Amino acid sequence: MVQSTEPIIDIYCHIYPKRFFEEMTKISPKMENLGKRLRSVTNLLNLDSRFRQMDNFGDYRQVISLPNPPIEEIADAKAGPELVRIANEGMAELCARHPDRFPAFVAAVDLTNVDASMAEARRAINDLGARGIQIFTQVAGRPLDEATFQPIFATLAELDRPIWLHPARTASVPDYSAELRSRYEMWWCFGWPYDTSVAMTRLVFAGLFDRHPQLKIVTHHCGGMIPFFDGRVGRGLEVLGSRTTDEDYSRVLSSLKRPHLEYFRMFYADTAMFGGQYGVKCALEFFGANRIVFATDTPFGPIDETLDVINQIDLDDAHRRQVLAGNAETLLNLKSG
Repeated sequence: MVQSTEPIIDIYCHIYPKRFFEEMTKISPKMENLGKRLRSVTNLLNLDSRFRQMDNFGDYRQVISLPNPPIEEIADAKAGPELVRIANEGMAELCARHPDRFPAFVAAVDLTNVDASMAEARRAINDLGARGIQIFTQVAGRPLDEATFQPIFATLAELDRPIWLHPARTASVPDYSAELRSRYEMWWCFGWPYDTSVAMTRLVFAGLFDRHPQLKIVTHHCGGMIPFFDGRVGRGLEVLGSRTTDEDYSRVLSSLKRPHLEYFRMFYADTAMFGGQYGVKCALEFFGANRIVFATDTPFGPIDETLDVINQIDLDDAHRRQVLAGNAETLLNLKSG
């Protein structure tokens, strides 16, 4: 078991507040089977078990958020805002009761109603103490760069709070057009990094960072495919539109104020790679140590193996402290443990 002598802030940790889980499984018939599976993930609901695990890692704290699936996919327009309210109040209560364990939480929103989401984001941040919000890479099949959703980005930019971007593809998106569903859980293994990359690219091409240059977006799982495919993203998309005959992309890149690859480096990326070493190294080179935040995706991903990866990478002490806690402290305006 890994022991650390340095403070650690795990910025992407999932949890279910008790009342929220009860209401979610009651309100949404879609959650009946998934609810049974999620109950088997002990540390989603059992705080004693969660704390015992956390005790193995020294000065280690967790920033908590809801797990997949998105509220937009499990609740109707009436139930969604109420579920979001219950979730945020539940996470705020957990942080108030256990500040040494949970220094902060990430608020949930229901983007089927953007106005209500903006109001809930303000309430959660200003009244409940949330340090930002979590959104998903698509909203019931709709892309985040739709004009409809731009006010939520403007609101978080105004509040100067980060957005956690979580992938949300399901098995209903097939791997091949001749099939009805994705097989072998490829929708999760490869689909999630792909969805993250597509969402990032669509937001960049929509000019999000030109409108809100100080906006902070934390991408899950090391920024998806972007660091590894920097050549395809950069040089490859410099000729955007040359491969397309039925849509005009000629003004997309010229409408941006900077070379498009530069915008991708404005995202933050976390280390939640299930103990994979090569992706974290690649992301560190692409984003830089000041844009990498430590995260494990616990209780779905391993804490010890993720920490092992950071310890094995050739980082100087200053950059190691940045990754393990410093960047999170700055991003979330947290005090050292």
